[in-house]
Amino acid sequence: MHVWKFISGKLSAAQPVMLLYVLDSEGSSPGRSGFKMAVAADGAICGTIGGGIMEHKLVEKAKAMLQNNEMEVLLMRQYHNKQHTTDQSGMICLGNQLNVFIPLSSADEKTIETILQEGPYTIQLSPKGLSIHESIPSDKNHSLQFKSNEDWLYIEKINQRPVIHIIGGGHVSLALSELMCFLGFYSKVYDDRPELNTILQNFFANEKIIVPGYEQLGEYITHCEKDYAVIMTVGYRTDKIALQQLLKKEFYYLGMMGSKNKIETLMNELKAEGISEEVLKKVFTPIGVNIYSKTTPEIAVSIAAEIIREKNKELPTGRNY
Repeated sequence: MHVWKFISGKLSAAQPVMLLYVLDSEGSSPGRSGFKMAVAADGAICGTIGGGIMEHKLVEKAKAMLQNNEMEVLLMRQYHNKQHTTDQSGMICLGNQLNVFIPLSSADEKTIETILQEGPYTIQLSPKGLSIHESIPSDKNHSLQFKSNEDWLYIEKINQRPVIHIIGGGHVSLALSELMCFLGFYSKVYDDRPELNTILQNFFANEKIIVPGYEQLGEYITHCEKDYAVIMTVGYRTDKIALQQLLKKEFYYLGMMGSKNKIETLMNELKAEGISEEVLKKVFTPIGVNIYSKTTPEIAVSIAAEIIREKNKELPTGRNY
């Protein structure tokens, strides 16, 4: 939301702003659909549409438009290919991206204020500019309907932060909470120890939930099909109890921290208790991308990297883990 906050500050100071948005991209392109940046009349900028010489060129174009009071919506497709005869970006990664310049003034302050509120909304970009509406039900976070330069509509859901449930409030949980906050997740941390120092020190989690016991964990987590969950409680016994509870749910991602030996032992026990191997294969474990982590922050980075990798995969709709 930092771009929208930047715009709000500039508009409240009577500074017109040019909003640059990537509506669509093809092939290898540094800017992807939804990338955005703002250029203020005083020359200040915030955000990115892909970087490099292309971004520099388009920022200068935005500055010139503001200086000349050219307050019309403008589309510009950029081709990252020197063999293309027109609209070259200056880059050679072979893809292309469709960018739009959206002028914003004091008349748009109320719209920007609404965007900065918590409720889910849908923004719409069109030749008429920027508008905002109640959230539109859709499996896609953004989409472009393009007929011509004069007839197109871009729709994007905002304030739809992914939710991560962190089961266990220890040191790795604290580090992961901070990192997931930075990455734009809404985090919920669960533990059965209300006075735990790392729970008390955790100012990054959006919610800290003290459960009477992990046997009741399933009662606290509902409607989680699109959510992420990681298990990292104080020990083997509580990890097993937490996993038994979460295996009854459906998640987009479910992972558990632990050594290879611990995980193998736990999984064998669950199989012996009647849980199918197919169900257990849905659990990412040992959790995290192997970066040979040694420290608590490094472990948190490896877990976050795996979650981001899974989040950004283009998978069929309706994945259940």
